[in-house]
Amino acid sequence: MMMIDISKLKIFVKPGPTDFRKQINGLSIIVQEKMGFDPLNGNLYIFCNKTRNRLKILYWDKTGFCMWFKRLEKNKFPWPRNSEEALEIDIAKMQMLLSGIDFWNAHKELKYSKIN
Repeated sequence: MMMIDISKLKIFVKPGPTDFRKQINGLSIIVQEKMGFDPLNGNLYIFCNKTRNRLKILYWDKTGFCMWFKRLEKNKFPWPRNSEEALEIDIAKMQMLLSGIDFWNAHKELKYSKIN
């Protein structure tokens, strides 16, 4: 059984919907050509389908690709629509994502230079 230390990896989300007919080869091409990363670098890449009820996670483990798949029976995953909303997330946000927590729409930190 393969075990990975996710805390040492970078986690990237591909915003917008992904065609889930694509398997490992198609997803690795998206990582390289659309996201601009090397799919062989050992990071996690997360994709979501159009109806937002399925996720695929692609990972290179030094001997081959691994792909995890999660399907929700009810509800939808929160998902960014464009690259301005998200790209790299940390493990805590990945756990929130898998739990259905929409951190993309959480309150944003306000920065003021003076009090009005």
